[in-house]
Amino acid sequence: MNSETRTSTTDPSSPSKTGREIVVSELRYNPLTLVGVLLVTGIATVAIVGPLVTPYDPTAQNLANRLQSPSPIHPLGTDRLGRDVLTRLVYGARVSLGIALAVTTIRVVVGTGVGLLAGYVGGWVDELLMRLVDVQLAFPGLVLALVVAGILGPSLRNVMLALAVVGWATYARVVRATVLSVAEREYVEAAKLAGTPTSRIARRHLLPNVLGTVIVLATLNLGTVVLATAGLSFIGLGAQPPAPEWGTMIAGGRDYLRSAWWIVNAPGVAIVLTVLGFNLLGDGLRDVLDPRQRSQLEEI
Repeated sequence: MNSETRTSTTDPSSPSKTGREIVVSELRYNPLTLVGVLLVTGIATVAIVGPLVTPYDPTAQNLANRLQSPSPIHPLGTDRLGRDVLTRLVYGARVSLGIALAVTTIRVVVGTGVGLLAGYVGGWVDELLMRLVDVQLAFPGLVLALVVAGILGPSLRNVMLALAVVGWATYARVVRATVLSVAEREYVEAAKLAGTPTSRIARRHLLPNVLGTVIVLATLNLGTVVLATAGLSFIGLGAQPPAPEWGTMIAGGRDYLRSAWWIVNAPGVAIVLTVLGFNLLGDGLRDVLDPRQRSQLEEI
């Protein structure tokens, strides 16, 4: 009896709890979620506030100060062109998070729309859309993004379009599977028989059931997009010098790994912390919003 009581009080998905109590319970139940919240909040704060308070220009060169080691004046040192690494890191956070949000938003809108349409309409529409999804998923995402970015040409805008094009299919597949399950429930059938418009059924009955899973996938995707953007910029397909972007910072400092280690390590650590934060936050949101989807999401 006591063990059952303890289980019910620590279960973050208990239906008797309010939204705030569920979140507080999850943070107590899984401290790693709190770490993710703190990391994401801290990086977002740096991206928003940092450029407003830094005294340096992220692109201004000062060869007299090149390759200076970390000091009170330059806490993370300077690069090969005398630019303050901390300032470029802060501006790079704004670029990386901005692209991650834009790409993920496009993926969510397109993928959710395709999944809702395929799952609810069915028939030849479902077959056609799912075959398109299968074709897209048949190619490794990063390889396909490389091809698209290479065709469009090197720029951050083209990288954003390339990553958006290759990432929507996962949302479509997950949303369709959920819609197929929900569409067979009695209240949806009753709404159809009552002549409720399709758009209203999708908005009131289908979309709320897929929202939790989509939010979790989107949160996990944010970290993936940050990593992919940095990788494409590192090989020259993304941000172009002198733009302050984490991938280009690593590329610019790879020839100075021994003599000026801070040039590469600073953006490298920033990427690791950002991806880690989004992954931990996504895991926590999965437990809060829909614990039953844990095994399904781990298979994707």
